[in-house]
Amino acid sequence: MPTELDEVVREEWGRLVALLLARFRRLDLVEDALGDAVEAAARQWPRDGAPANPAGWLQTVARRRVVDRLRAEAMAGRRRGLLATDLDRRPPRAMADPGDLVEDDLLRLVLMCTHPALVPEAASALALRLVLGVSTHDVAALFLVPEPTMAARLTRAKKKIVTAGIPFAVPDLAALPGRLETVAQTAYLAFTAGYAPASGPHLLRAELAGEAVRLVRTVRALRPEDPTLTALLALVLLQHSRRDARVDDQGRLVLLADQDRDRWHHREIEEARQLLASPVVVGTPLPELAGTYLLQALVAAEHAASPGSAQTRWDRVVALYDQLLVLAPSPPARLARAVAVAEAHGPQAGLAALDGLQIAGSHRLPAIRAELLARSGQVAAALQQLDTALAACGNETERAHLRRRRDEMTGPVGPEVGCQGDIGIEC
Repeated sequence: MPTELDEVVREEWGRLVALLLARFRRLDLVEDALGDAVEAAARQWPRDGAPANPAGWLQTVARRRVVDRLRAEAMAGRRRGLLATDLDRRPPRAMADPGDLVEDDLLRLVLMCTHPALVPEAASALALRLVLGVSTHDVAALFLVPEPTMAARLTRAKKKIVTAGIPFAVPDLAALPGRLETVAQTAYLAFTAGYAPASGPHLLRAELAGEAVRLVRTVRALRPEDPTLTALLALVLLQHSRRDARVDDQGRLVLLADQDRDRWHHREIEEARQLLASPVVVGTPLPELAGTYLLQALVAAEHAASPGSAQTRWDRVVALYDQLLVLAPSPPARLARAVAVAEAHGPQAGLAALDGLQIAGSHRLPAIRAELLARSGQVAAALQQLDTALAACGNETERAHLRRRRDEMTGPVGPEVGCQGDIGIEC
């Protein structure tokens, strides 16, 4: 069972890093200091009991560690002119933004991570880990790479920031547009990490997903005529609107086909529909990234427009995925398309659409294969695929669902395919 410290680190790490970076803007010191604070907590809390405000305790201890290091540097002459006593009096939200171009703290910190010296993928991964607190395991799952590979990428990015002296500063107005696409991709990945976390006890982290939605709103307010940001906001609103229906009262996963659509947030759905009908995304050629977000949003809109799964226009969903695979082919999009094909044309057609598809480390591909095999009457093969899915699944709620499905597999086979989305794409 996770300890209270484990819970605080998982839920608050990103916010604590963000607060400390906002104050000190020294990535090397902040990470070391927060790590020291967690080690101190691991020693003291079991002995003395957890404090009333665990996150505040960690922040205070880490802040003192940073100030101690800065004092030592100043004393040694390596940071002349930087007085640690001044830092003690410095407002926590102080940042270099003389034009007050960006007022939102979260957006400031994401922008600070998206320095052009870093490739966009590294910048997004760094922002997800440092600012939004997504675990390295889940960041790796978002990028479809093994966790050690992602850990090495994050280490290289952090070393580059420190050794090259890249400043944690908000860009000026001229540089801002060049960073917004990376910010959009980061927000999209953060939403997915909250909407479908690859690990942990919960099916969704609604707070993280909601924060990502707010980030998209905030950055779009800077450029309301940007088609990429408009399409992305529509997409995340449509997906986030289902949050309350995705888990039942016992905390169990509820498949899309079984969700109570009265529990969907229909005001968010209507807002998304208005965005999809706006001239910003209708009737004009779109950049590739905007097109990918738009097509996924249109898939989500098909579900929102239908009173139930049986009435969904699966032929339209398949056609939208066909367009997406031409514009931006990816294994997750192909997986989602196969589910739609199965709904439109039967499980054998869905299995044929999965031929040759591989997604390293993903439990969703074997889980979907298992459902399609079961619907085709191939129970033994389905059980083998479910065992593969269980071995790969790191999310406890999804694992519980897969175990229940395995227990049911020798009885009547249910009609659901069970796709809950992969890398932000929902079938």
